[in-house]
Amino acid sequence: MITGFDPICGPGCRVLILGSMPSVRSLELSQYYGHPRNAFWPIMCELLEGRYIEDYSRRAQLLLEHGIALWDVCHCCERETSSDARIRNEVPNDIAGLANRFGIEHVLLNGGAAASLYRRHVALDLPCTRLPSTSPAYTLKYEAKRDAWREALEAVGIPLAPAHANLQRA
Repeated sequence: MITGFDPICGPGCRVLILGSMPSVRSLELSQYYGHPRNAFWPIMCELLEGRYIEDYSRRAQLLLEHGIALWDVCHCCERETSSDARIRNEVPNDIAGLANRFGIEHVLLNGGAAASLYRRHVALDLPCTRLPSTSPAYTLKYEAKRDAWREALEAVGIPLAPAHANLQRA
């Protein structure tokens, strides 16, 4: 069995982004979305800050500053490789408890596997939106992923950086 991470969450979080389970690389780094080709952090940094942030703790803080919590549907599971299709014997996180404790108002699901696991194990009585996976295994172009995430964040009232901001490494 492999075990995921504690949530990134705090007072003022009203949107919860859920993935399925951290990848092998993420587990090695002890960081959400640690695979260098995963588009999650580049998208979040571009949309929320207008530039890329190298420091992981600063990226996590950026989410909190915007009222966004981050977690995975699975607390633990059996899985060979990083493939979500290979998740077996999963045990869900207490997402209902987190949502109640922090007053989560909307759930954003990062990809089809997260959506399927969420429906199977959690399915809170909250609005939820399935978004394109930020995983490099999902071959939709970066711009299309980013635009879908931008639309979802705008729809739930998350303030975004100006749309014309250039993505620059900081």
